Amino acid sequence: MSYVFDPEVLREIAHSHLDLPLEKMFPAITRGLSERYPGLIDSRHEWFFSNAGGVMGQLTILYASFREYVIFYGTPLGGQGHTGRYSFVEDYAIILDGEWWYFSEGDARRQEYGPGDVVHLRKGEAKGFRMVDRGWILEYARGPIPTMLPFGVADTLFSTLDFTTLFRTFRIYAKHLIRSVRG
Repeated sequence: MSYVFDPEVLREIAHSHLDLPLEKMFPAITRGLSERYPGLIDSRHEWFFSNAGGVMGQLTILYASFREYVIFYGTPLGGQGHTGRYSFVEDYAIILDGEWWYFSEGDARRQEYGPGDVVHLRKGEAKGFRMVDRGWILEYARGPIPTMLPFGVADTLFSTLDFTTLFRTFRIYAKHLIRSVRG
């Protein structure tokens, strides 16, 4: 199965802009992705909340289809939670800002990551994580993306009851799906 995006290319583009403040980093990475993947990247940065795995953050979708997505995700406040466990999807988190700590089942010590590092969750793998103080990533997922939606909306449905965010999540994702199908 072939995919549009290459995790190593995403990492290289992100890495080339890590010296910028976030307000300039997001647009610079977006421009770099648009140049490498013409016609695919949405540069409007329509941010919305995400409550998933016990963490409240925010995200903007740069690209989404039934098989892949590329987003900016993070929070200026930090947080900790569960990455989710996706049986059919692999996920790459390219750290842009902040200090991120992860642990896997059975770990007695945390693994520490910072700007430029990549955390790769293979299919069926899950981790606990903490964004120390703040954290921002460029995230790329590949596989049947709709299978991730229950994790992505469960906290909103059963905890925060933030139906505005739930509606925006589905509306914005649907808009990107339609865009990807139309090509």
